[in-house]
Amino acid sequence: MTLASTRLHLHLVSDSTGETLEMVAKAGLARFEGAEATKHFWPMVRSEGHLDRVIEEIARRPGLVIYTLVDGKVRDRLESRCASLGLPMVSPLDPTIGALSNLLGQATTTRPGRQHVMDKAYFQRVDAINYTMVHDDGAGSDDWEDADIVVAGVSRTSKTPTSIYLANRGYKSANIPIVPQSPPPASLFTLQNPIVVGLTTAPERLMMIRRNRLLTLGQTPDTSYVDIERIEAEVAYARRLFADHDIPVIDVTRRSIEETAAAIINLFQARTKNGNGDNGSVTPA
Repeated sequence: MTLASTRLHLHLVSDSTGETLEMVAKAGLARFEGAEATKHFWPMVRSEGHLDRVIEEIARRPGLVIYTLVDGKVRDRLESRCASLGLPMVSPLDPTIGALSNLLGQATTTRPGRQHVMDKAYFQRVDAINYTMVHDDGAGSDDWEDADIVVAGVSRTSKTPTSIYLANRGYKSANIPIVPQSPPPASLFTLQNPIVVGLTTAPERLMMIRRNRLLTLGQTPDTSYVDIERIEAEVAYARRLFADHDIPVIDVTRRSIEETAAAIINLFQARTKNGNGDNGSVTPA
């Protein structure tokens, strides 16, 4: 039976929020061209009674069961029921937890959801998200010095989603559009604490993104905003600006938001390691 003739069901069973399993499933599916799957989320499963109700639903739509369960009785019951139903199952964190247990010489905790406790890192992420939301699109330039990262680039180079992603990793991020007709404030180039990173992309791709954006908004795409010559001039202007001020540049033409953010984090960590800027308080999530 091929993927073209059936739809794969993935059952994600967790005693916490299920975010980890969702990322694992997404990463796994990405390795298979054209793979299609329906994901069924079963979070906060912490009792045998709850598990039995979940198993009934899984039996109606059999598929791969991916699970993270701390409670031994609940876990054993899931494994036993899946085996009796002939369902494939996998606990993706077992190899990592086992290796860490051997290395640390201690047993694992039996408390589910510990990665979601409201500790210092949690409140740091909340603070970062709040900061980032009020420093979008050039706003709040008076306190950019409080940022960890300032992202700059011409319109539609994914500045805002990248900044939000960084905030979710615990980095206070501001972003500013680079517009030739309205140069950025001089303070952008004298910042001491944050690292400033420039984003650029291929003009042709930028033209298509802007055109699609206008169509989505129900606006005519026949404006100078999508004129290729104007876009080329904007990109060239931004590149010169970045070069003149020794701002590192990331080309986002073929990068996802996650890949762009990872590259920015690498630059941030390298800067911190080299002792440039007081960014040591930030711990990535």
